[in-house]
Amino acid sequence: MSETAAEPKMAITVDFSGGLEMLFSNQRRHALSIPAHDKDGKPSNIAFLISHLCKTLMKDPRTDLFVLDDHIRPGILVLINDADWELEGEEAYEIQPGDNILFVSTLHGG
Repeated sequence: MSETAAEPKMAITVDFSGGLEMLFSNQRRHALSIPAHDKDGKPSNIAFLISHLCKTLMKDPRTDLFVLDDHIRPGILVLINDADWELEGEEAYEIQPGDNILFVSTLHGG
């Protein structure tokens, strides 16, 4: 694929809850159009999405509240279309158009 060709995109919805929304402009729901493939030409997966969210959507500098060593921080639940991501292959899950991915922090201050 040439670099000048338009990269196919896919529409997904990403939700944040449990305080994570504060890292993403205090907005719980984001309708996104993400690249259908990663830089290596492989279908976009959750690992790609996590990196993409940190680079393009997260305005808060405290990325360590969301990721740790390029992986979702312990204490954050991930649901893919209302199913636990552990049932879907976790970071290897290949994102499909129309997917809803929910990130929920189970760590509460107070």
